[in-house]
Amino acid sequence: MPQMYFLKQVSMETDPENVPEEKREDYREKYDTQMRALQNTLRLHRTGGISSEGANGSESENAGTENGQGKLWIVDNATRAQELLEQGCPVLAWLHEDNRNQDFSGVRYACENISELDFDYLEKVYRRYVDIPWEILTTKRCLVRETCVEDLDALYEIYAEPSVTQYTEGLYPERAQEEAYLKDYTENMYYFYNYGVWTICDKITGQVIGRAGFSNREGYEDPELGFVIGVPWQWQGYATEVCKALLEYGKEELGFERVQMLVMPENRVSLRLAEKLGFHRQDRMIWEGILYERLLLKL
Repeated sequence: MPQMYFLKQVSMETDPENVPEEKREDYREKYDTQMRALQNTLRLHRTGGISSEGANGSESENAGTENGQGKLWIVDNATRAQELLEQGCPVLAWLHEDNRNQDFSGVRYACENISELDFDYLEKVYRRYVDIPWEILTTKRCLVRETCVEDLDALYEIYAEPSVTQYTEGLYPERAQEEAYLKDYTENMYYFYNYGVWTICDKITGQVIGRAGFSNREGYEDPELGFVIGVPWQWQGYATEVCKALLEYGKEELGFERVQMLVMPENRVSLRLAEKLGFHRQDRMIWEGILYERLLLKL
């Protein structure tokens, strides 16, 4: 759960297309149970306000954010969703049997039953739109969160050490290339899979000390654990501390049943760490001309 919430208000609109004015009240009553359930969820989290707006007027509780900051819109009208997106507003599409024929393309996120939404999910949707990295977990000394552009200076310093890139792929030589890659990675890994390789920060200072997380390798079903710790923070137990927490997160939050690691045979430090974490050697494989030990852990 994130330490700080940036989402302050949720505006919920029910304004279906092609529903006559005299039937709109019936329409709202049809989905009233779902809307009330979401309202109760938001009140419990003390969001700072929720407004429920529709074709027949609106009601608001403690509503009020400046210039729309901190506000997420939940709408079931595709035309309205597009209007909000063009204004730069974060939008969550609410899909149901009465709007199946509408085109919600362009909306990043959608749900079918708003009564099942929890506040952390809404917070994540909001952060995605406004480019605030999602916090994955904390350990005794570290915060693991999504990587953002602001991390790149620190990451370039970490990857500049030859010992770091001896056993792992480095960053793009040009920062603009890495920024473009990070943008695509965020949209294709974080958005789609809800996991990826994340940034490790010192929990107290916020200093970026490395990266760790899960990736997908073509031809293998099991997600792959990987990590990089900057030289100044090596040999202090950070990799063990973070990887143990990530494996627990993978099991409990992501539903992983098995995780693999690929380690070069000469990388004895990582092999020892993998075995310390409970991984067992399976076989050797060659990937892009490089020999790896493949290790597997059943969670």
